[in-house]
Amino acid sequence: MLMPRQKTPGLTLPTLDHGEFDLASQTPERGTIVCFFRGLHCPVCANYLIELQKLQDKFAERGVNVVAVSSDNEERSRLMADKIEAKSLPIAYDLPLQVARDWGLYISTSRGKTSIGIEEPALFSEPGLFLVSPDQTLYFGSVQTMPFMRPHFSELVGALDFAIANNYPARGEYTGEV
Repeated sequence: MLMPRQKTPGLTLPTLDHGEFDLASQTPERGTIVCFFRGLHCPVCANYLIELQKLQDKFAERGVNVVAVSSDNEERSRLMADKIEAKSLPIAYDLPLQVARDWGLYISTSRGKTSIGIEEPALFSEPGLFLVSPDQTLYFGSVQTMPFMRPHFSELVGALDFAIANNYPARGEYTGEV
């Protein structure tokens, strides 16, 4: 399990139009949002990424970079980018499933074609959303076992405003006896 205020696993992947993404080389003032998504087969993911892209500038204004990541290959990732009309959103692909597990993501098996008629990969990761501080430690994390019930990006913008104004620390870091 990832722990707040502790270093996150490494993450270095190709992106469609933004060169190689290397989490360790990111230099934003306040951190990087890493949005893991299920892949091309997921209509919920498509809507979620559209929302992320709409708010990408709001995150940048607050000193936060964003990247969307899936285990899809380049071809499927390009189809997703075309579907959501990705312009500025970095979309990383070829996430190894062991790395997904290192991040605490759940792995699912294919159930065939989805409601939109696209075949699921044999194995793929379920969604996760993380805010990684500039020192590569975890500030915020949320993982899902299903495509539903994800954090809203508009709420995350507001939460960032509160955290910045109040110098709010990462929470959930206690690992001692209870």
